[in-house]
Amino acid sequence: MPESSLERMFSVLELVDEKGHVSGMDEMLAVLPLTRSTLYRYVRVLTDFGLLAPTGGGGYALGPRIIELDYNIRARDPLILASHPLMLELTQATPGIALLLRRYRDKVLCVHQVHGAVGFVSTYERGRARSLLRGAASRVILANMPTQKVSALYAADPAGFAEAGLGDTLRAVRAGLRAIRQRGWDSSQGQFKPGVTGIAAPIFSDGHVLGSLCLTVGRIGIAKAEEAEIAGRVTFCAQILSTGPAAKGRAGSPPPSPAAVDAPMAEPQREVRVRVYPA
Repeated sequence: MPESSLERMFSVLELVDEKGHVSGMDEMLAVLPLTRSTLYRYVRVLTDFGLLAPTGGGGYALGPRIIELDYNIRARDPLILASHPLMLELTQATPGIALLLRRYRDKVLCVHQVHGAVGFVSTYERGRARSLLRGAASRVILANMPTQKVSALYAADPAGFAEAGLGDTLRAVRAGLRAIRQRGWDSSQGQFKPGVTGIAAPIFSDGHVLGSLCLTVGRIGIAKAEEAEIAGRVTFCAQILSTGPAAKGRAGSPPPSPAAVDAPMAEPQREVRVRVYPA
């Protein structure tokens, strides 16, 4: 259980997030080791900030402030703004769905999508979190995490690593992840959606893996030469995002107008548009 008062307050928010809706204080008190007076105080603060919203009958759900925060992220996040034109180029060079993902705790979160001219729909929507163990977009992040962290994750769920095909021992897991790290990209077929191939490369910030860039192509059995060519483009774009201002922040630069991205991310920040063919 969290120890600081701030952590305890956010445990209330996490409980509502996990359940989607709570019927009232009694339901929260049955789960959280808080006094009724403390819980009332936390709920009041979270409600005042719009992070929780009353639903009638004493119930609570996630509040409208979260929607506002999501809009501000789409409008102002430098990584999303810098990646969007690159993702457009990727989907034009090879029809598919480009995904931008960020590591979040021990999960991977989709933060942006760009659809090319394809006849399938990605099940990895923006805002959806997935395990670090499955799919190229996740594994390429895991492969670049500190060894100590990987060891801790393995100790907590060795069966999960084995089921994901990452290895039956920690030694095997490390060897497999080392191979992905040295190659610089990873690919997977049909792990979440049958008949598609995901090809992903890591994005770094100040030497630490921040997330990944992935192109999902609507077919499997791609020839090795074509797979390597696509991987080269994805890796090239990920390297641009790793070395550019998006990975380091844009201190001092004014944010773009939210109206510019109110549509589904229509052509933001065209000044960073480049061809994605590596030299």
